[in-house]
Amino acid sequence: MRENHNFLVTVEWTGNRGFGTSTYKSYTRDHEIGAEGKPIVPGSSDPAFRGDASRYNPEELLIAALSACHMLSYLHLCASNQVVVTTYRDSASGVLHLDPDGGGKLTSVTLRPKVSITPGSDPEMAMSLHSEAHRLCFIANSVNFVVLHEAEIVK
Repeated sequence: MRENHNFLVTVEWTGNRGFGTSTYKSYTRDHEIGAEGKPIVPGSSDPAFRGDASRYNPEELLIAALSACHMLSYLHLCASNQVVVTTYRDSASGVLHLDPDGGGKLTSVTLRPKVSITPGSDPEMAMSLHSEAHRLCFIANSVNFVVLHEAEIVK
């Protein structure tokens, strides 16, 4: 059965200091990301682009989306394959390449999930399920750069 799922988010710029975008330095890059019935996520650009370091930037959010999607696919597969996960923590990172014209793109993201499993769970199965999770991940299937995995299984 094929289904389409639609998602609606709002992004509202909150960085008008009273002068709009009259100059490059006259405004902040602050914005709020939301969806109905959910908490607001404070956004900005990276400090290298005049952003607020205390807020999430789009690059971090994309990396987080890849990490969360992989985790959710992985946990599903573990539950279906009798691998009992007790903790999961990812320290994901991404590489942004800037072009001379001011554009750029993420060229790679590396996921580093550290997964604890129960003593009765199969560590080889736990490790192998990362490949299948990558294949199933909606977000990984939607990007045009490499997503690497450096998983660690702890018993």
